[in-house]
Parts: sequence; structure tokens; C-alpha cells
Amino acid sequence: MKYLIGMDGGGTKTKYILTDINLNPIYEAIGEPSNFLVIGTEKVSETILNLIDKCLTDQNIPSADIVAIVLGTTGGGRRSDAEILENQIIKDALKRGLAIKNIRVESDARIALEGAFSGNAGSILIAGTGSIMFGKDEAGVIHRVGGFGRFIGDEGSGYTIGRIALNAVAHAFDGRGKQTMITDLLEQEFMISSSEELITEVYRNNFNIASVAPLVFNAAESGDKIAQRILEDQADELMLHITAMKEKLGVQLLNVSLIGSLLTTANYFSYLFNEKIVRNFEDVQIKEAEHSPEFGAALLAKQLS
Repeated sequence: MKYLIGMDGGGTKTKYILTDINLNPIYEAIGEPSNFLVIGTEKVSETILNLIDKCLTDQNIPSADIVAIVLGTTGGGRRSDAEILENQIIKDALKRGLAIKNIRVESDARIALEGAFSGNAGSILIAGTGSIMFGKDEAGVIHRVGGFGRFIGDEGSGYTIGRIALNAVAHAFDGRGKQTMITDLLEQEFMISSSEELITEVYRNNFNIASVAPLVFNAAESGDKIAQRILEDQADELMLHITAMKEKLGVQLLNVSLIGSLLTTANYFSYLFNEKIVRNFEDVQIKEAEHSPEFGAALLAKQLS
């Protein structure tokens, strides 16, 4: 019997699924993180092979029966980086005596897109720490909007919301801008109460800027005008993502699956986003993902096989 493995590698865990060649699920499990941009290719290779080893042992399957493996992870969309990780895994697999040759590393967004629409046309909008939108047209061509990173992009993301909020706090500290409730919440949550402390935390202590986003949500819910303006602007940026993707795909009705905590949990920003979708688009439909990202990786593995 022949098998496929699909993996969703994140910064906190790796979820994976074993299926038969017809994509019938057989085995699922969760392992250690596998973001190679953070922990390096050697560590991720070890993690991936440990998971494969456990899967083969638990299911009593020889490695030669695994016909294809796809790992989706951050940074996997850049082929040069992906190939380095692929080669590392193949080299380490040989040392372990595992017959693994057909493995491909893809972006986490790509496997999420495949899973959301079972390999068919559609689009996903991701808004978490960063933001990006991917779409697949009827010809199978992949299109991208956004995803330029925190320095020149990531509009509508936790990082951008946090960065703009901290800028508003800096203005308030100086008297260059209006007072905002975000300042008080920042002190309560992170003990930052002055311009000196803000500078130290951001530039010396590697402060998690995206962690400020929930404070902005809370301030907006309490009626803070600056917080509400920040979220209005960033929600509008995501509307631009959707407009651009609709044009790229050339469809009359755009199906969008939402991914990321900013849009998939109940908060001020997600409510605002959904209101704008209803108000601005009659030809956009928000849809629940049909399958998980790891199943999307298995779909791509079947194409490899």
C-alpha cells in the first residue's frame, strides 16, 4: 500500500496527517515546531524526521511506502530557501536509513489555500502577526496580494496595528498628538509609562509589537477614537487586498476563507472587517475552510506522487 504525508509546520507546533494514495486519512498527530527561519534547517530536519519515524513505527509502515511528503511552513514559498531544507531532510533521512526522496517544502499559505478549497479555485486572507492573501484561479495558477513583510507591508496585521498604536502613544507622550486609552492599557499590560521606557522596550528588549493589537481592540471597544481610526484604516487595507485579488482571479464571485486570529476570533477588528465586507462587496463570500492546512499539504503530495 502507498501513502502520503502532509505537514503544517508552525512556530509552536507541527501538525501532520498520513493518508492513503486516495487521500483517505489514516493517522494524525502533533509534534514540535518546524519554522526553519527561526530554529534553523538542521533542527527542523530532525523534527520532521522524528515525526515521520513515529508515524512509520505507530502504523508499522516501511518508509519506502511513503510516495510523497509535503511540508508547509513560513518561508517555504521562496524556492531557494525551501530547497535548502529539502536537501537537508533528504541527507539526514539517508543517515537514518529512511527511503525518503520525494519531499517538497511549500509555504504555509499555499497548503492552507489547498486545504480550504480541497485543491479547487478560491482564495485565503491571512491576518495574524503578518498578513497576505493567496488565490487560485480556475486554471490552477496561484496569485498573491500583499505579504511584503513588516517593514514595507503586512497591512491589516497584528504587527502593523501594534506599530501604528505605539506611534500614537509616542505622539501622546511628546504632546505631538492626542491622548489615547492605548497609553493607559500599555502601562497596565506591559509597565511602559514613559517615552524612555517605550524606546528601551522596542529597541533594546525586542518588544513584541504585535502583542499591542489586542490593546487597540479593547480601546476601540471603549470608544477611543484613535484606536477606532487605526482599525478602520487597517480594515480598509484588507478590503484593498480583496479587491485586488478579485481582479487577479477574474471571477464574478470571490470565495474567501479567513485565517489568522485577527479575523477568526471575536474581537472589534473582526466585527469591523465583516461589516465592511457586507457593506462593500456583493460579490465576495466568506467561506469556512473545507479541510485543514495539513490536509492541503497531503493534496499537494498527491500531485507530487
